[in-house]
Amino acid sequence: MQERKHELLVVTGMSGAGRSTVGNALEDLGWYVVDNLPPQMLEPISELFSLTKTPNPRLAVVIDVRGGEFFSELSEHLHKLRIKVPNLRLLFLEATDSALVKRFESVRRPHPLQGNGTLLDGIGVERAALVSIREQADFVVDTSDLNIHQLSTKTAELFTAEAAKKLSLTVMSFGFKHGLPADADHVADMRFLPNPFWDESLRPFTGEDEKVSKFVLSQVGAEEFITNYVDALKPVLAGYMRENKRYAMIAIGCTGGKHRSVAVVTRIAQLLSELDDVAVSVKHRDLGKE
Repeated sequence: MQERKHELLVVTGMSGAGRSTVGNALEDLGWYVVDNLPPQMLEPISELFSLTKTPNPRLAVVIDVRGGEFFSELSEHLHKLRIKVPNLRLLFLEATDSALVKRFESVRRPHPLQGNGTLLDGIGVERAALVSIREQADFVVDTSDLNIHQLSTKTAELFTAEAAKKLSLTVMSFGFKHGLPADADHVADMRFLPNPFWDESLRPFTGEDEKVSKFVLSQVGAEEFITNYVDALKPVLAGYMRENKRYAMIAIGCTGGKHRSVAVVTRIAQLLSELDDVAVSVKHRDLGKE
């Protein structure tokens, strides 16, 4: 089985976080997708799929709480299967409570675990039950701010054949006043730099504008931090590749996510994009927010 080197992707996470969208996107990418599979069937279907004559076979299995009592055994089966299938990866999808409530209300469906309680009750029960699964995930994607098309694009970025050869690294700016990113692997704080917000000539602009970028990057300690931070990340990213972790997010924050973090993210992404085996994308989460 291992000689076939088939890829096995397990997709799970919060109900309403986009598993169906990811499954459809994977099918469009040429993956064979099985939905709502009991965890006990993971090993048998993986062994069966390894026998296919298709070059570089790729199987995606969507597993969620609809499996009822079977779902509680997912963690155990994943642990056993990782020993047998080196190319097993786990994608965990999550979203904020408010985003999930809005999605369930839009389709007028109850949460599968809410019983006689509220939507939030069901979401809370599910989130608690998934803690150990999330900790095992190779990819954690927060879909709160992603629409269907954006999530499909993100799936393609992560799971095309070419993307599998590289570490997909997102460098994201954010504002601390809007909350920490739930799916960040590393977080850095730019609030040690002077804030352009207090300069009336710079306040209306963002870190994407040259005048703001020059102001931020010329401050004492800015370039020193960026250089040292990128150097510190290099062995970490190399380690991710050795451990077959193919997605990571670096989050850089300032107060509002408009000036300092945006300018620093742009510079850090530029330096990291020079590394081999790393595909860098930039996201400014809170740009445009008040």
